[in-house]
Amino acid sequence: MSDLLLLGLIGGLTLLLLLTLLAFAGYSGLLAGVAVSAGSPPILNITVAYKFHMGPYGETGRLFTESCSISPKLRSIAVYYDNPHMVPPDKCRCAVGSILSEGEESPSPELIDLYQKFGFKVFSFPAPSHVVTATFPYTTILSIWLATRRVHPALDTYIKERKLCAHPRLEIYQQDQIHFMCPLARQGDFYVPEVKETERKWRGLAEAVDAQVDGTGADTMSDTSSVSLEVSPGSRETSVATLSPGASSRGWDDGDTRSEHSYSESGASGSSFEELDLEGEGRLGEPQLDPETEPLGITKWPWEPSTPEKGKE
Repeated sequence: MSDLLLLGLIGGLTLLLLLTLLAFAGYSGLLAGVAVSAGSPPILNITVAYKFHMGPYGETGRLFTESCSISPKLRSIAVYYDNPHMVPPDKCRCAVGSILSEGEESPSPELIDLYQKFGFKVFSFPAPSHVVTATFPYTTILSIWLATRRVHPALDTYIKERKLCAHPRLEIYQQDQIHFMCPLARQGDFYVPEVKETERKWRGLAEAVDAQVDGTGADTMSDTSSVSLEVSPGSRETSVATLSPGASSRGWDDGDTRSEHSYSESGASGSSFEELDLEGEGRLGEPQLDPETEPLGITKWPWEPSTPEKGKE
């Protein structure tokens, strides 16, 4: 009888534990709906203190912790530029930090000096007229893990189906919600200087490689010119494609300032927000930057989440 009682007690405790875990997951947002829409941004123009990170996104937790420890009441922000599914982890780039001020308010010099003392840089983001946006509950640390696995796939689907040019991806941790935002205009203004610098370096390296390939290809054509003259007319196109250096590979096209895995290429045709049925109110007609003039990016989603500390205002 005592054995049955013990088994019953163990079973009851196990059931209670499972119910507690389910309740915790539900409170964290497990059952929350994810609604993606195009409309007005959830924030105005902002000034941020940030640190640039190039490496696995899972290693950014320390940056969230560091920025929150300096001023716990400020909102945390992260800007992700690359797709960890298509980019090597050590090449993924992001900026993580805190929002110092919003709108017409200016950050205090003391606050700027405090963040700069710990190695943070200061940068300003504009308020684009329209964005692709979504929200998710931010009640526990588990909320972050759930958000990265539910919201980003929904954003991917929304952007791909409408063939939008929406990049980069911002996450704003504000009180009890996480705001996800992908600008549909002025995208270039959301690229911090370090991102543009890495793009210039990579572009220079690619051009140097192309130059070497062009030189090698010229020598190859010279050596095989007698062979190409003997090719029959019916196979002329094939011979030209074979002998032309780089004909079968994607190089750095003139005017293309994006890498192969940029978020700016997440939409096939880069439709502007003017073609959308916008749900939020805002001034239409603001010109969208030409995707080909945007800074280079690489691509993203979903990734192994970092763990920013929750800082309430």
